[in-house]
Amino acid sequence: MILGIDHIGMATDDPEGVAPFLTALGMTVSDRGTADDYGVACEFWHYSDGIGQPAVELVSASRSDSSVAGRLEQHGPGLYHVAFGVDDLEAELDRLRGHGFTAVDHVACSGARPGMRVAFLYARRPAGLLVELVQYQDGDVDGRA
Repeated sequence: MILGIDHIGMATDDPEGVAPFLTALGMTVSDRGTADDYGVACEFWHYSDGIGQPAVELVSASRSDSSVAGRLEQHGPGLYHVAFGVDDLEAELDRLRGHGFTAVDHVACSGARPGMRVAFLYARRPAGLLVELVQYQDGDVDGRA
């Protein structure tokens, strides 16, 4: 079952340059990590009392063959994906494929946070939306203690 929005992903080649804008919006970086399977570095930004609330994730390439590198080259920085927390990642992958989503990942991969498993799907026309499914080990809502 989908539990809610976990985060909104923004692609950027300059996380340090985006930081002042998120700070001006009242957000602070809560955690950082890398998703080696995708070749990306991630920063998760929250409001100070935002435990359990959706984050803004800055996604940047950590290597030249990164999954985000092509997106940045073709479209530049901006909205990258919407991530939904789920209680059963494999079941939701199957369910959403049955509703016309195209699986980018056929099996879950390690995410940028400890205990985070993720898989991406794409809703082509008319949405053009990249969707990430997120499940945390031990039911941790957003990867933070």
